[in-house]
Amino acid sequence: MSTEEQLLVILCTVPDEDTAERFATGLVEAQLAACVNVLGSVTSFYRWQGKLEHSAELQLLIKTPRGRFDELARWINANHPYEIPEIVAIPAERVSEKYLRWALEQTR
Repeated sequence: MSTEEQLLVILCTVPDEDTAERFATGLVEAQLAACVNVLGSVTSFYRWQGKLEHSAELQLLIKTPRGRFDELARWINANHPYEIPEIVAIPAERVSEKYLRWALEQTR
């Protein structure tokens, strides 16, 4: 497996179900992600413009090969309602061979 084929799990929060569905559908249709999981409500605490904030959000888990990360990040930045969206990539340490093969096929 080349470095470009290493699977990443991207964390990205969105403000609502409509955005989550638009992102999941858009990323998979564009073959930037093999799969997007939309997790239930999470509460995020963060500092924004000098003030402590908290927001109800949905967490997306986006699976994509490392070679697609830059294009996926550009897509998120261009389509996200937040000024600074969460785009955090976590390398998948181990992935079943069948799932990895499937994920790579979906993102070519």
